[in-house]
Amino acid sequence: MFSTKQQNKNSKEVEMKIIVPLKQVPDLVEDLEVDGSGKALDTDDIKFKLNEYDDHALEEALLLKEEGAATEVVVMAIDGDETDKMLYTALAKGADKAIKLTGDTPHDTHQLAQAFANAAKTEGCDLILAGVQSVDDRDGQLGPVLATYLGLPCISAVAGVKVQGSSVLVNKEYAGGMVAEFEMDLPGVLGIQAARQTPRYAPVSKVRQVQDSMSLATGSTGDLGAGAGSEIASMAPPEKSGSATMLDSAGDLLEILKEKGVI
Repeated sequence: MFSTKQQNKNSKEVEMKIIVPLKQVPDLVEDLEVDGSGKALDTDDIKFKLNEYDDHALEEALLLKEEGAATEVVVMAIDGDETDKMLYTALAKGADKAIKLTGDTPHDTHQLAQAFANAAKTEGCDLILAGVQSVDDRDGQLGPVLATYLGLPCISAVAGVKVQGSSVLVNKEYAGGMVAEFEMDLPGVLGIQAARQTPRYAPVSKVRQVQDSMSLATGSTGDLGAGAGSEIASMAPPEKSGSATMLDSAGDLLEILKEKGVI
């Protein structure tokens, strides 16, 4: 199911297949409101967009393909509102195949990872590039949990990937600006923090052209299991605690400090 072809020293290309899981998240520039349950966002008027880190994972996969380090890039996503548009946009950017997964809807990161693991087992691949985190989960563990379900090694918070035959050389970022270099045998899973360049843009005209010339493949989320992780007890907008005062000059600041007894 998961096997990497050894690189021939005389060949210019590695027969490598990369899967990139994609996820839509709320656009944080929009006004977010809590629904009637008090435990979730009201999605009626929310606009969704591709998760930023998933976009970087896709860009890194496309760079590897353009360098001749991979031969096929496959994207997959759970069926939902505007999923088709997201997948067609990925095809317009350069992905070779897009799979829409239907079936039970995942309710947490563990179930989402299980759905992608089930699809990856069916599709087969050599490397999975997942976004390191998303704005709407509470653990940022999609990559590691996905790797666990597949029985594969995983390195997360990656910025930069280089294929070396049946392994990859990656740069992993740590707090404080520290970077470590690791080598991981394939097949495996990487959590992408940032691609080596800004994710490319797909013009609307090209997306429409792809919609007319290509079709989406379908797959199943499969058995998602019981799931795991935390449960939201309540959700509410942040409370306003005060207001800001705009100052016109250093003299105004000096007067306030005197009133407060600071000077």
